[in-house]
Amino acid sequence: MRVRNDVIRQFRFVFIMLFTLLIGVKSVSAEEKVVVWKSPTCGCCEAWVTYLEDEGFNVVSHNIDDVVPIKNRLGLKDPALYSCHTAVVSGYVIEGHVPAMDIRRLLNERPDILGLTAPGMPQLSPGMASIIPKNYDVLSFNEAQQAEVYSRY
Repeated sequence: MRVRNDVIRQFRFVFIMLFTLLIGVKSVSAEEKVVVWKSPTCGCCEAWVTYLEDEGFNVVSHNIDDVVPIKNRLGLKDPALYSCHTAVVSGYVIEGHVPAMDIRRLLNERPDILGLTAPGMPQLSPGMASIIPKNYDVLSFNEAQQAEVYSRY
């Protein structure tokens, strides 16, 4: 009987620890929807939207002919940081084919940056030729357009 009680006590401890860890990890919630501006004719942009939805994000997509004014209004001014579509989630700019794992990390850590970008159109990125990111960097950038590597694939 003593062994059984010890097993139950250990199980309770493990359960409480796991529960505590799980409630401490912030997940993407419905309030943190991703709003995307993209060209109506860009297939890779639509594929990235679908990828995010498959990853559990609530995505609202707007088709527009010229995304540059949106980028500029959101504070993204440096063309070297541009990609084909622009998004916002929880106040952060997401530019281009940024993987879902980087968006989740951003939302969990909440760094003091303007956003993340995958400049250009990385060929082996979600929405392009690979759901698993390969051979490119995701950069973080601030309001002064200073960028640094956030993730390397």
